[in-house]
Amino acid sequence: MMGRRLTFSSLGFVLFIFLTFILVPKARGWSKEGHIMTCRIAQNLLEPEAAEAVENLLPHNLKGDLSALCIWPDQIRHWYKYRWTSPLHFIDTPDNACTFDYSRDCHDQHGLKNMCVAGAISNFTSQLLHYREGTADRRYNLTEALLFLSHFMGDVHQPMHVGFTSDEGGNTIELRWFRHKSNLHHVWDREIILTTLADYYEKDVDLLQKDIEGNFTDGIWFDDLASWKECDDLLSCANKYAVESINMACKWGYKGVESGETLSDEYFDSRMPIIMKRIAQGGVRLAMYLNQIFGNPKEGFSSPT
Repeated sequence: MMGRRLTFSSLGFVLFIFLTFILVPKARGWSKEGHIMTCRIAQNLLEPEAAEAVENLLPHNLKGDLSALCIWPDQIRHWYKYRWTSPLHFIDTPDNACTFDYSRDCHDQHGLKNMCVAGAISNFTSQLLHYREGTADRRYNLTEALLFLSHFMGDVHQPMHVGFTSDEGGNTIELRWFRHKSNLHHVWDREIILTTLADYYEKDVDLLQKDIEGNFTDGIWFDDLASWKECDDLLSCANKYAVESINMACKWGYKGVESGETLSDEYFDSRMPIIMKRIAQGGVRLAMYLNQIFGNPKEGFSSPT
């Protein structure tokens, strides 16, 4: 059941997160770099009220840096206490249908409804709206809700997180990425991002993030920015993002890929811009959500800092 209550003292929560980063191996999602860039892009677009709320909800030692904990949900998803969150990172859709239908597809392996990444975004958004309403609702841990929402907004924009059921979003399609073994899901999660950083940015995430931001502030995506932010209902807009992802998974992820083959320059060159755009969209939309949740929903964005 989503939204279960967990309580920590401030010190206890900081210690819990510290131990999480030391003891738990990394799980698959957007790469660490992908989630960090998504959260930094969002944070640079927050209005003052939202930025203050985010800082208030995070452990004090982080000084409001949301990106420091954006991979936390990956780190704890296999812990017994959080095992229920594992199916919230993705959506399995019928093979080759290339469609997402919430009532058909948003469930876990046992058929429990709303247990998918789109359902999780709606659930944790609903919890966080209690913050703006000024209610002290003890059913929810709003710090955890913020971390889950921020992470899952990244996940729903990773096309292979809305993939086919039989291959687990490309996880069972084994292949080679240039000279080493990988799988199709991992290529989209991490391989393309790391290759981009190594080939063009001397492994500097800050430089890549700056270029991504430049592409929507005054670059090639500027004219698309308004459409990215369109959302009539925060509790259902993630469905649209999931539809975008499965369409991209079919058109760009799965297309032309066979198990056992080697993917290299041609695949990298054509798919890399898509992944960078999805990271940008995830960041812009996360900021839109947080600005509406914590501030005046009619206010727009500030410029990236």
